[in-house]
Amino acid sequence: MVDSPLSASAYEVLGVSPAVGDEELRRTYRRRLRLSHPDTGGDAAAFVAVQRAWELVGTPEARAAYDGGHGAGRGSGEGSAAGERWRGRDEPETRSGSRLRATSYGRAGGWRRRRYLALVREWAGEEVSDPYDPAFVRGVPRELRRLLADALAEEETARTVAGLGMGFTAWHDVAAGPQGGEDPAAKLDHIVLGPTGVYGLSSLDLGGIARFRGGEIIGPDVGPRAPVTVLLAGLRAVARTARVRFGGAVVTVPDDALAQATVSLGTVRGTLVVVTRRSALATVLRGGVPGARPVGGNELFDMRTRLQQAVRFV
Repeated sequence: MVDSPLSASAYEVLGVSPAVGDEELRRTYRRRLRLSHPDTGGDAAAFVAVQRAWELVGTPEARAAYDGGHGAGRGSGEGSAAGERWRGRDEPETRSGSRLRATSYGRAGGWRRRRYLALVREWAGEEVSDPYDPAFVRGVPRELRRLLADALAEEETARTVAGLGMGFTAWHDVAAGPQGGEDPAAKLDHIVLGPTGVYGLSSLDLGGIARFRGGEIIGPDVGPRAPVTVLLAGLRAVARTARVRFGGAVVTVPDDALAQATVSLGTVRGTLVVVTRRSALATVLRGGVPGARPVGGNELFDMRTRLQQAVRFV
């Protein structure tokens, strides 16, 4: 529940203060459970969220562990598990005997991490001792939390792509316009090239359920962004520069943002677009976007060369 900077804490889901007494917490939980139950006209997703929140703070032992581990309540959050994960990407361990990893260039999530840290300093008016402490992160404006959440999402995608094996090549945080490095709309999160084609990828943390209209991801959790539009703009810019034709565009979101593994948005502005859960991304890239043309042999080598010569990083 607090794995994402955009996620509500268990207390926020239940609608109580972290300092609430145990009995009041229990009464509020039961009331929320009744109100959210689908049989009484409630929302199924909210019902599950309330149950999950109670699992985290419903007993004194669980609550103490949650408060101390997440900085969500009476604990300081110092050294919390979430805070440690948010501080930086841990490279996956390389085990002897494992197959070779995909070739990767660039630093996934780097632009958004730098932007998050700069805006946090500006917002706080001073240097912050731990900008990744969950208790601190929950207090910053949502747009700043979104930057951190999307940086973490990009890092997760990079880990997945790295595990695809030596047949794949990836470029991360690619400049896709004259303002590359200054404007998130002028970068492409990832380019992945493999036997199933070359794809432009965007990694998002919506903080909620993905909804769609007219080939775009919509809803209050998306904010002012138009994720598919931005992705396709970056894809076209790189395609022109590198003189390659992308097989499709892939948007990856947290598993709980989609009711199914993948959703095809069809052809949007001449490009096949698929939205996928994080856990299904490897399957999509290995199998290819339905309708995309596979590449191989000399064509794959030529595409890799063109991209390597043309790609700049933000």
